[in-house]
Amino acid sequence: MALDAVTREQLLETVRRFVREKCVPIEAKVAEDDRIPESVLAEMRALGLFGLSIPAAYGGLGLTLEEEALVVIELCRTSPVFRSAIGTNVGIGSQGVVMFGTEAQKNEWLPKLASGEVIASFALTEPDAGSDAASLRTTAIRDGDDYVVNGTKRFITNANRAGMFTLMARTNPNVKGAPGISAFIVPAATPGVSIGKPEKKMGQQGAQICDVIFEDARVPAHLRLGEEGEGFKLAMQVLDRGRIHISSVCIGVAERLIEEAVAYAKQREQFGKKIGEFQLIQAMLADSKTEAYAARCMLLDAARKYDAGEKITMEAACTKYFASEMVGRIADRTVQIFGGAGYVADYGIERFYRDVRVFRIYEGTSQVQQLVIAKNLLKSGGS
Repeated sequence: MALDAVTREQLLETVRRFVREKCVPIEAKVAEDDRIPESVLAEMRALGLFGLSIPAAYGGLGLTLEEEALVVIELCRTSPVFRSAIGTNVGIGSQGVVMFGTEAQKNEWLPKLASGEVIASFALTEPDAGSDAASLRTTAIRDGDDYVVNGTKRFITNANRAGMFTLMARTNPNVKGAPGISAFIVPAATPGVSIGKPEKKMGQQGAQICDVIFEDARVPAHLRLGEEGEGFKLAMQVLDRGRIHISSVCIGVAERLIEEAVAYAKQREQFGKKIGEFQLIQAMLADSKTEAYAARCMLLDAARKYDAGEKITMEAACTKYFASEMVGRIADRTVQIFGGAGYVADYGIERFYRDVRVFRIYEGTSQVQQLVIAKNLLKSGGS
């Protein structure tokens, strides 16, 4: 059930204040230390941010997708690394349990995820299976009451903090492609599960990605999500919602960058006047605002359709494609408006420029979104 207007605005204002007072002042330090202070994570837990999308019956806030999107936009008016801390619990790490879990699975895991007591990670990508997710090689072979899991997952967000993984693995090696894949809840403490060292990345210092290695890890059959062979279906449904979430991230960062660009253009002087008086600077600001507004409209339309029970695979792909490309262009323009100051670390703009590059890659690359859009158009006859 959607929040009433007053409660929704109170929630959004609380998040705005948290971002302004607690996150923005430490953006540079988080990047330098490559970690978010525990005190900030504790406040995020207290605010309920880890449980935005988890039903209230299991301890979450139970927000609609539109409400979740609006909260994430506000949360991402700061470094997107703060959102990454909660992102897998809100999205791809938990939604498989929400959508496909048994009542016992939900009762066991969702309250812990909603409170932030347990961090969830989504283990799909492999060294040889990225965009072509249906070609994954990790196996989960039935052995009595267990499945024995072997394989390696790559670039798994929050893996080194995770208490559980939503794992995609091949339960029938004789069946190629998507039909042979099943989904599992795998507790991180399971013997045979190990975590690689955090990768050094272009951006988003403070959010870690690691390999997850499974070596004869025994997973009880009662932790399978859905039926055998439903794993790829689960992954795609989770990603539809996840792509709306990532679009919200892109829009929040874009709106922050526009604010920074406008403020700088109003105070920086060249040739005896504020650079905001030059039409070419104005054009960059206008293009940025127009694209951010268009992305926000797309996002809200897709989220409302999802909340109404409509299938939004194509709309989610359109929104994620446009929003992730949009924020890259806005980051580039912001560096240009700042000039030399945009290229040096002190102003933080170059950090945002690096941070946003990944949005065109994860939750499906821009090229994957184009394929999804085109296939749906061809299937539907263009509507």
